[in-house]
Amino acid sequence: MELMSQQEFGKLSQFTNEVCISIFIPTQRAGHEVLEGKNRINLKSKWNEIKLQLEKKGVSAEKIKNIGNPIEELLQDKDFWRHQSDGLAVFSAEGFFDKYTLPINFEEYHYISKEFYIKPLVPILTEDGRFYLLSLQLEDVALFEATQHSIGVVYVEDLIPSRLEDRVGFDYTEKALQLRPQKQGEGNTMYHGHGGADNNKKSEIFRYFRAIDQGLETVLHNKKIPLVIACQDSFFPIYKEANSYPYLYGEEAVGNPAYIDMLELHEKALKIIEPYFEKTKREKLKKFEDFNQTVKTSTSVHDIIPAIIQGKVDTLFLENKEDIWGIYNENTMAVEVQDEQSPKNISLMNLAAKAVIEHGGNVFLIDHEAMPEKSSKMNALYRFS
Repeated sequence: MELMSQQEFGKLSQFTNEVCISIFIPTQRAGHEVLEGKNRINLKSKWNEIKLQLEKKGVSAEKIKNIGNPIEELLQDKDFWRHQSDGLAVFSAEGFFDKYTLPINFEEYHYISKEFYIKPLVPILTEDGRFYLLSLQLEDVALFEATQHSIGVVYVEDLIPSRLEDRVGFDYTEKALQLRPQKQGEGNTMYHGHGGADNNKKSEIFRYFRAIDQGLETVLHNKKIPLVIACQDSFFPIYKEANSYPYLYGEEAVGNPAYIDMLELHEKALKIIEPYFEKTKREKLKKFEDFNQTVKTSTSVHDIIPAIIQGKVDTLFLENKEDIWGIYNENTMAVEVQDEQSPKNISLMNLAAKAVIEHGGNVFLIDHEAMPEKSSKMNALYRFS
């Protein structure tokens, strides 16, 4: 499961056209809903609703057809609908179409404007916590890509040896490695045998792990995403020595992945990795609290939007499942907040999120109860030296 890259996000956020359609629907990965085509039916229903709205807005039949053709083709793609995640995001305009199956539980929503609506995608880049999980056994290896809310398989069969015997060139047996199932604590296997033999066995395992590391380089190259290891505790030091990936996470492994399904493995990995992902958010919330009601923070949309455009905002907190509608004048940098969406205004939250991310800042979607200043749907922490 490949998630959205920063480059893809930038392409969406910078695109403008006379009519841009953004569609978000929740999807199911498996079960009778998938067999019955519920995901596809939901998109079809949403597109039919949008077509009626476009007609009422006076959009020409030709333009509607050009926007809708890629969506209609997607509806007929049976293979696509067999491989879904938690949510589907579709972006279509004349001359542009993109789609993403993502591990986000979207609420059903659509947006018609001269820009795409990217606010629901923010967790993929800043908040959701993306990491790789390597399930490592001598008889089996699997790589997963995960977030705090989901996990999916990354297919690497052609890149890495799947078993120790495939790497070291002899039939691996428990007797050959002289490993006895005696444990010192859960997940720890004790080596028994002569010192020289033990060193040789560890050397073989090291070679196996190094081959895995080298194969993974193709997938992990230029990534800055934590890699969490699930393995017997006794294997973790060996893998750390064999590893070349600079973002190998932690001083501990998830534990022996044998007889654990993917969802349980994910749950165990989260207990290790969650503090890493929550650290930045906690630090920024604490800073907002420390500097609240000073020149270093703001809860005024009229002040925050111009500051964002000028690159002055370090962190933006947006109330989740809410929006702020209005008009931003680029020439005067004036902000007009309006009560509801109209053909003449835009989502100011969408504008703010795009600009903060483009300037390298942090954006967090926060439930109302957790907003640092609940009187406003938009809170900002400014950059300061």
